[in-house]
Amino acid sequence: MQAQQFGEQLRGWRRMRRMSQLDLALEAEISSRHLSFVETGRSRPSRDMVLRLAETLDVPLRGRNALLVAAGLAPHFPERSLDDPALAPARRAIDMILKGHEPFPALAVDRRWNMVAHNGAVAPFLGGVSAKLLEPPVNVLRLSLHPEGLAPRIVNLGEWKAHLLQRLRDQHTASGDAELLRLSAELETYPAGAAPETADYGGVLVPMVVEADGRRLSFLSTTTMFGTPVEVTLSEIAIEAFFPADEDTAQALTVMTS
Repeated sequence: MQAQQFGEQLRGWRRMRRMSQLDLALEAEISSRHLSFVETGRSRPSRDMVLRLAETLDVPLRGRNALLVAAGLAPHFPERSLDDPALAPARRAIDMILKGHEPFPALAVDRRWNMVAHNGAVAPFLGGVSAKLLEPPVNVLRLSLHPEGLAPRIVNLGEWKAHLLQRLRDQHTASGDAELLRLSAELETYPAGAAPETADYGGVLVPMVVEADGRRLSFLSTTTMFGTPVEVTLSEIAIEAFFPADEDTAQALTVMTS
């Protein structure tokens, strides 16, 4: 039964990556016959085989643990709370990055876009947001697009919403997390309306334009992740940093956070 469960999960990842059995067998350097037996449950994979196939399919660490368990094996990658003493150096690094980005806003989110930390430059943008959206865990996508959140102040809401939804779809393809599809379906129901034209950044960047304190502020965002994590929680933490897209925004943020 466990071999069958493993085979079903493996087949799901293979199809998500749009690979045939032959493609995967060639990439993983195993015979297509053996791979077929593994997928159908006729052969039980070893730990090394599971990890090799998962590596070839670029399965996230959480998914690799799930494949191991489905094959009747113990998880390989530890999963700890971000407050665990073992992750203290990583948590300090996150806090240093967030603090160092001030006076510009930056925050850290988990795999489902729940905020785990933020710097002081985020607070000025939360005024007027519904208290229910700020109850932990704070989902930053819901906070951004909900009519009682930041949405009324985002000038190019339609453009920004489309950008965030595409990121969610891409993230689901990479992670296989069904919860991201449910979140996307919820966000789709939020109104966006027509968006006025914003500054053109050569068609390669989507800005977020926000009204704050009577000013129009324009941001470009970047995402940073740990480069070589071997722990599940840490592998799923992303730092979203917002940079001023023009000099007026940079000056305004310096005043707002001083």
